[in-house]
Amino acid sequence: MNPRIRNSLIGGAVVLAVIITVLVLKQIPVQSQTATVASKAVLSVTEVLPQQKQWPMRLAADGSIIAWKEAIISAETGGLRITALHADIGNRVKRGQLLAELARDSVNAEVRRYEAALASAKASLAQAKANADRARLVRGTGAVSEQQINEYLATEQTAKANVDLAEAQLSTQKVTLAQTRIVAVDDGLITARNALLGQVVSSGAELFRLQRQGRLEWQAEVDAKQLAIIKPGLTAEVTLPSGKLLQGTVRLVAPTLSTNTSRANVLVSLPADSAANAGMFTSGYILAGSQSALTVPESAVVLRDGNSYVFEIGNGNKVVRRVVSTGQHRDGLVEIASGLNAQARVVGSGGAFLADGDLVTVVGKETK
Repeated sequence: MNPRIRNSLIGGAVVLAVIITVLVLKQIPVQSQTATVASKAVLSVTEVLPQQKQWPMRLAADGSIIAWKEAIISAETGGLRITALHADIGNRVKRGQLLAELARDSVNAEVRRYEAALASAKASLAQAKANADRARLVRGTGAVSEQQINEYLATEQTAKANVDLAEAQLSTQKVTLAQTRIVAVDDGLITARNALLGQVVSSGAELFRLQRQGRLEWQAEVDAKQLAIIKPGLTAEVTLPSGKLLQGTVRLVAPTLSTNTSRANVLVSLPADSAANAGMFTSGYILAGSQSALTVPESAVVLRDGNSYVFEIGNGNKVVRRVVSTGQHRDGLVEIASGLNAQARVVGSGGAFLADGDLVTVVGKETK
């Protein structure tokens, strides 16, 4: 081979080897830098360990506020006109207090008529009794026939029956006279009034509705699981629409569930003279003792896509996203009902900036 050509080939090979070496040396730092970037932590976090706390067992419920008991005040007699009204909606009344009056003229006239009938019956009885007494004296002497004596005695009995009838009729009419006064059947609050001045009432017509003793109750609806826990005497907390908090006591627990809603009613007695009104729809809690709760700080829980998540610190400080179910919130802590192990290491805050599998740097531990 020509020496010149051979030297040229050798020189080209050397140059090519140098170029390849330079390129390889340049590539190694790039790959090393890429690996370094890939292994760099995305966030510095504090580690939190879940804590077991003894928290009150607060059973959430919704329901309406209703009257403890209602009384319907109706007309006991009919065909009479309302002549006066002495109470209206919202009035607090006492037992026996006059609420309305019905026309009394015709009833008074009937009373006087039956009084006269009674007086006449008593006069007839007196005469019949005198005849009967004389007949008893001469009985057996032959002065008066036995038939006549029996007639005197029968007349006396009839006269006594007529007096009894007249007394009964008079008593009935006096009852009707008393019924012209419509009175409260109990202490309480007037919640409805159907009576109108000048109205001719019929017997049994509702005139007033009374919230007895002004007492109210919260009719809470609970599910089957809650029903098994709730007992009379437990304390309940009710939050009114105004934000005011009321404390009450469970009075009655329904023994069965509704076949339509699969829920049961629990009646909670509320304090007297509270700011509550019948018909309000409220939310509240029934306190059913205490329970052990697995808790983490509220900052450790991330809300995303309608779910609650926490980030558990795993091997090599890589985080694992866990879907959890939360319960009560209290003193900056939240109850984890399911989805997290009690020995898990949890990211205390900043989870909103993390994704499943991210590498983190643990810079400390939080205790709560």
